[in-house]
Amino acid sequence: MARDSSPLIVGVGFQKTGTSSLRDALRILGYHVGDNNHQVLWPYLHGNMSRVLRKLQQFDAVEDNPWPLMYKDLDTLVPGSKFILTVRDPERWYESVARHIGDLRDPMHEWIYGRGKGLPKDDKTHTLAVYHRHNQAVMDHFKDRPNDLLVVDFTQGAGWEKLCAFLGPPVPDAPFPHANNKRKVSGAGPSLRRRLKGTKKRVKYAAQIAYLRARGML
Repeated sequence: MARDSSPLIVGVGFQKTGTSSLRDALRILGYHVGDNNHQVLWPYLHGNMSRVLRKLQQFDAVEDNPWPLMYKDLDTLVPGSKFILTVRDPERWYESVARHIGDLRDPMHEWIYGRGKGLPKDDKTHTLAVYHRHNQAVMDHFKDRPNDLLVVDFTQGAGWEKLCAFLGPPVPDAPFPHANNKRKVSGAGPSLRRRLKGTKKRVKYAAQIAYLRARGML
């Protein structure tokens, strides 16, 4: 088991809300962090929580998909866990997530945003509603437990002081990491290898979505 008697740290903010900054900060603090994990989605949708919990044994902390939507189960099954809700300006978040996901439809996003709604760029109103609904549900769940939930916006200057006050370790002698704070711009198109990899993903994800829909899981 990666962690000893310390609590599991769970990032429950949607992707593109500062989850990479949270990951990097937790690693600087010495946590072994697991992030985006498609493999966990399958046992979770099949109700196999014992497999999900075995996966969690490898980490001190987790963030990014699919962990944010599992917070109620993790709160029950891993007592003493601490939860961190990363947030940012909704409009800026929407622009970022729509650009990030683009037109690659995958089962994770179909599960998060709803059947046929896995491409945020196609329905801004719906995507923002999902974002707001999730954040409010998390805050409502922990409304009487302020010591178990930290709501933080790294884009507004929050950093080590707030994070360390919540988790307990001293503030490290290192700059707070702000990952993905610069949009990459390149005039070159994707390489042939990258295009082929993208095509394989589309085929694989389409098959997975069809399977999950047939089983009533999406």
